[in-house]
Amino acid sequence: VQLQASGGGLVQAGGSLRLSCAVSGGSTRSYTVGWFRQAPGKEREFVATFNRNNNNAYYTDSVKGRFTISRDNRENTVYLQMNSLKPEDTAVYYCAAGRPILSSLSRVNAYNHWGQGTLVTVSS
Repeated sequence: VQLQASGGGLVQAGGSLRLSCAVSGGSTRSYTVGWFRQAPGKEREFVATFNRNNNNAYYTDSVKGRFTISRDNRENTVYLQMNSLKPEDTAVYYCAAGRPILSSLSRVNAYNHWGQGTLVTVSS
């Protein structure tokens, strides 16, 4: 399975971006695909994921109400719509695919396929 993340860029605080994760070699129906981010000097952290088993979306608390993850199975692509962006959202964003159990949805090591990352910079 290969993942290609795109859509990052520079945006002012309060602005919006939409990230895309194109999946090849596998189906978005067969994998849970999520987004993680890594800010400079920090560990990679969970942002959002779309669970393949129950078709539910899960978010870290800091992005709830601002970010929306969605899936287009025809295009085999997962999106992350990011609104009301804050400077603290600045990071490299990675999409990842795996088959984690429900209790492991937010764990980095529960996903075994990773994209190359796309940089999101939010200026104040």
